[in-house]
Amino acid sequence: MSSHGAFTSVSARRTFARPTPAPSTTPSPPPSAAEKAKRDWPESVRHYVQRAFATENTIASIPRQEMEIKLKKIISNSAENNTLGTIDWAKLPLPQQMILEERARPALLSANPPWGNGLEPLSLQETNVKSTDTLSKKRKSSELDLSQNGQEKVPPWRIANPRNVFEDRITHPDKRQRNDVAGKGSSKSHHNLANRKKRFEDGQPGYLSQQPFSPSKASIPPDVDQGPVIGRSQDLEKRYFRLTSAPNPDTVRPLPVLEKTLEFLKRKWKKENNYSYICDQFKSLRQDLTVQHIKTEFTVSVYEIHARIALEKGDLGEYNQCQTQLRALYSQHLGGHPEEFKAYRILYFIHTSNRTDMNDVLADLTPTEKRDPAVKHALDARSALALGNYHRFFQLYLDTPNMGAYLLDMFVARERLNALSNICISYKPDVRLRFFTEELGFESDDESARFICDQGGQSFLEERDGEVRLLTGKALRFFETARNAAFKKVDIKGQI
Repeated sequence: MSSHGAFTSVSARRTFARPTPAPSTTPSPPPSAAEKAKRDWPESVRHYVQRAFATENTIASIPRQEMEIKLKKIISNSAENNTLGTIDWAKLPLPQQMILEERARPALLSANPPWGNGLEPLSLQETNVKSTDTLSKKRKSSELDLSQNGQEKVPPWRIANPRNVFEDRITHPDKRQRNDVAGKGSSKSHHNLANRKKRFEDGQPGYLSQQPFSPSKASIPPDVDQGPVIGRSQDLEKRYFRLTSAPNPDTVRPLPVLEKTLEFLKRKWKKENNYSYICDQFKSLRQDLTVQHIKTEFTVSVYEIHARIALEKGDLGEYNQCQTQLRALYSQHLGGHPEEFKAYRILYFIHTSNRTDMNDVLADLTPTEKRDPAVKHALDARSALALGNYHRFFQLYLDTPNMGAYLLDMFVARERLNALSNICISYKPDVRLRFFTEELGFESDDESARFICDQGGQSFLEERDGEVRLLTGKALRFFETARNAAFKKVDIKGQI
């Protein structure tokens, strides 16, 4: 029998810790080129990363995640190209600055398209030809569009829809164009873009191999910084043509010639009274003043005379264009007769039943203007109509100063129908025709009878005892219908 027992001796466990596993024999993968380069980053790269995450360099419009992606891309590209040690990281723009430059580049491309090297840049006049034609169908003159059809060619983002004032029509080039290249970015972004361009021009190494974008000379408007046109034409007469390109100085008349032209047209109007010819010549005269940026007392005189002639001929569209420019010229205290034309505005708003603009005019009146005879007359006419005092209104109608009677003539017929309806309500069964002649501002009984017949009320006229009488009791319903129809048709052609 063997002396050894039927068991194997083992050493006693002296600790409760888990046994240490044997080391794996599988070899670890070698580090990638990016990880190896990261461990070997130069000190300048580390400082560059620290500056990128510094609080003072944070830009609110750029999220941190977007900046981190850009930073990773910059360093990865440099590591793959083995340029970590050759780039001047102290002068390289930060990732957030590069993002700002990339955002500004579309605005620069829209101002200077890359295909503009071989083509002449499209002018603003050519791009707006359809919209200009549409406007021409709504009014007879294009004076309000001269700022768009003038000699200046500006980038599309500088076009604002400004108010319709004289100053907005004549846009002077200024330093805003340089700032607009960067879109809505800050001036700091524009400065960084200029520095980056200079760095590439000096031959300094960078993380990008291509050259920065440079605007084409052919795409830059050639006459952006040119001032107003100086006319050289000596012709007194000139047909009006809508501008489709920069005006030619050889066809524009200077101020001394324009002054002679005005005197010539005044004599021509008194002698021939040809409105078609005079209107065309005055529009041409106004155009020459506009393209030369002439805003003087003479300019005011030209617009005032044209407005009076348009009133005399009932051309509300042309009158309103002149009135619009006169408002801007009067605000510059260039002389003229502002009270006279403010009275015309009040009468015009009575004609168009434009209460909103009427309230604006009344609110802007000064005590001095209210004492002016023309303005006071217009205010009295408005008050008489508001109170239904037709007797007072037609007294004012027969005593209208300046050329306000031409405006009153445009709506006096409907006011006569209104008064006629009220008379039919108050006076029954009939009234002498002479009473209508005196109350409604007619010059004779024949004129008042013709007015009633023109409305279709001849069946209500009856001759009795040697005089003509209107059967008011029977005519009431008829004239009320005619009055309602008249007040539904308000001609607001060319309304301001």
